[in-house]
Amino acid sequence: MDLNQYCSDRAGKLIKQPTGYRAFHPTPLPPYPPLDLDAESQKLLSDADRSLGRLDGLASVIRDPDLFVYLYVRKEALLSSQIEGTQCSLEDVLVDGEASGAEKHDIEEVSNYVAAMNQGLQKIKELPLSTRLIKEMHSVLMKGVRGSNKTPGEFRTSQNWIGSPDATLNNAQFVPPPPAEVGEAMSRLEKYIHEDDLLPPLVRAALIHAQFETIHPFLDGNGRLGRLLITFALCSWGVLGKPLLYLSYYFKANRTEYYARLMSIRTRGDWESWIKFFLRGVHETAQMANQAALEIHALHQKDSEKIREFKANSSVIQVFYAFCRFPVATVNDLLKMIPHSNAMTVNRSIQSLIKIGIIKQLGQNQRNRKFIYGEYMKILTRDTTTQMG
Repeated sequence: MDLNQYCSDRAGKLIKQPTGYRAFHPTPLPPYPPLDLDAESQKLLSDADRSLGRLDGLASVIRDPDLFVYLYVRKEALLSSQIEGTQCSLEDVLVDGEASGAEKHDIEEVSNYVAAMNQGLQKIKELPLSTRLIKEMHSVLMKGVRGSNKTPGEFRTSQNWIGSPDATLNNAQFVPPPPAEVGEAMSRLEKYIHEDDLLPPLVRAALIHAQFETIHPFLDGNGRLGRLLITFALCSWGVLGKPLLYLSYYFKANRTEYYARLMSIRTRGDWESWIKFFLRGVHETAQMANQAALEIHALHQKDSEKIREFKANSSVIQVFYAFCRFPVATVNDLLKMIPHSNAMTVNRSIQSLIKIGIIKQLGQNQRNRKFIYGEYMKILTRDTTTQMG
């Protein structure tokens, strides 16, 4: 698309820079003229709110909601990183294996995503969502991985652009605001996050994500951090009690439309179509998370009953609960998780769980053996690229 053909300044303007290329200067939120949320938008908003409410209410149903959050966060980290090209599996993420080369770097990227998410979630309990916190999360996200040489934790001081690998500033698909404008644009975005606004929270979250991606404030990691902002904003506003909504699967499954809707905001000022796309994603993603959580809860209940029928001792129960938290584990992993345990007791408990049919060994290695809670992993990996049994 020729940047000179942009025909709307509702979302911003293309301004020619001293060296000749044109960069996009976003208009502060909220959009003007105001959003036109038609009947379809209102229906999508109602569906999304209802599904999100059910998801948030699961905390009162599931015995250990933090367990679900723990694993769901890692699944989101994997999916979000897959959008950026990583190839590792959920099993790789959950186990400290002996990966090397590209696989090791992929795992590190996902682990950094988890660390950035956890740091941010901890801090917004006490501090407002701010550009300072966004920078801190970016620093954690990029530590020691691809892009770690691109000023982690600092807004960019050079121009970036989006396009094909051989694109230049003059023929790129999109050129974000010049570096001198980034700080002010992010300050305006932070101000909007904390403004009293009559727009529904999910609509505001959609606006914030799109605006962040348009500003593209960092040299790398903007996609992952922008996706995190959705959940962080909803938690910060009290819409979600626990961080359970993650849209990376939806964005990954609809990647072409995702990028097209964002571009349509910039080229035509079409915020409304983006918001409809976003609300569909919230509804679908929340429904999927609801289903997965309920299936996991039912599975744990069913397998707990099997263990009771087996008349297993307390050590077997402890090891089972450890697999409920870490569905892929080695004996050493279990020893770290279970206080005052020993290798002999853990090994015996594992054999009991294998006999009951709850877990099995992965592979044939006799050293540092890995065991998997297979039915649990099937639920967790259902919508990732790797399936395990």
